[in-house]
Amino acid sequence: MILPHGTVFAIVDGENFELYRNSGKEAAPRLVSLDTPELEATNFSAGARRSDGPSRHQARTGDGSDDSIDESAHAVAVTQWLNRQVLEREIDQLVVVADPRSLGEMRRHYHKELRSALLREVPKTLTGRPAQDIIRAVQR
Repeated sequence: MILPHGTVFAIVDGENFELYRNSGKEAAPRLVSLDTPELEATNFSAGARRSDGPSRHQARTGDGSDDSIDESAHAVAVTQWLNRQVLEREIDQLVVVADPRSLGEMRRHYHKELRSALLREVPKTLTGRPAQDIIRAVQR
């Protein structure tokens, strides 16, 4: 996959958020780490939408633990930040690499403009991994 110069990579899991930008060429990407914003997870209803029984999140995961709700809220906070960046034209092209649970929650909150900027999604946990691992996963 060709990854245009300037493409932003959001690497997300239930607790972590990393940002990179492709400072290399399309055919030879080179990821440079960007400052990650401080996010406040405020949407604790994410993944727990119904109050009259088990939520879809609880039914899927088998637990309704606070950790699961915190992880969902973190994914929503990341998505809200990414939505703002795309709408403010700070991000033109985006790749999202996230663990499957976080990615599923994020997709529910994508703005249509973010969907347009999205080049690729990779359902994989790669936080804390070297840039070359990220590039390899995206190019598969």
